[in-house]
Amino acid sequence: MKVLIIILIIVIVLAGVVLMTMVRHGLSSREQPTLMEEGIARSVRHLATPLSMRHARNPVPLTNDVLAEARAHWADHCATCHGNDGSGNTEIGRNLYPRVPDMRRERTQSLTDGELFSIIKNGVRLTGMPAWGDAAGHDDADNWKLVHFIRHLPKITPQELEEMKSMNPRNPMEIKEEKEEEQFLKGSETPSHHH
Repeated sequence: MKVLIIILIIVIVLAGVVLMTMVRHGLSSREQPTLMEEGIARSVRHLATPLSMRHARNPVPLTNDVLAEARAHWADHCATCHGNDGSGNTEIGRNLYPRVPDMRRERTQSLTDGELFSIIKNGVRLTGMPAWGDAAGHDDADNWKLVHFIRHLPKITPQELEEMKSMNPRNPMEIKEEKEEEQFLKGSETPSHHH
């Protein structure tokens, strides 16, 4: 009984220290996550996958066409946060809390196909990972193709990365600047750069 009381007191004291630290420093996502927070985030990611999906195998055969489709889908939908190379080294990826994982590393590559699929389709609560895909499963094949692409990320080539740049979403200002530059290069108009 005394041991339980001592453990309870330690837990209360630790909770108080954590609370005081949070009150003093706030909850900015600019801070580097602690080891405990990283562990919690990994646990939440693991728990995000239903048991029935954890050992599911990718039903989509891997072909060059499948990989090309997934690469294009990734560049258009996923690279904003994850980067074309899967590093997470993007403006959004660096500023989410917890940080976007480097998809090339063992912590992600060691996940099962079913876990990766479930994360893509259903998202992960308490992280920046939204649910992608139709709840009814109409686009499940596209999500399984992305699983193949995630597996490919550690060996992605410079040529693939260069190709993906043209598929990345662009904001209206980038499109406008690109058109102005094209017009300038054709000699038809002087570009006006507004910042």
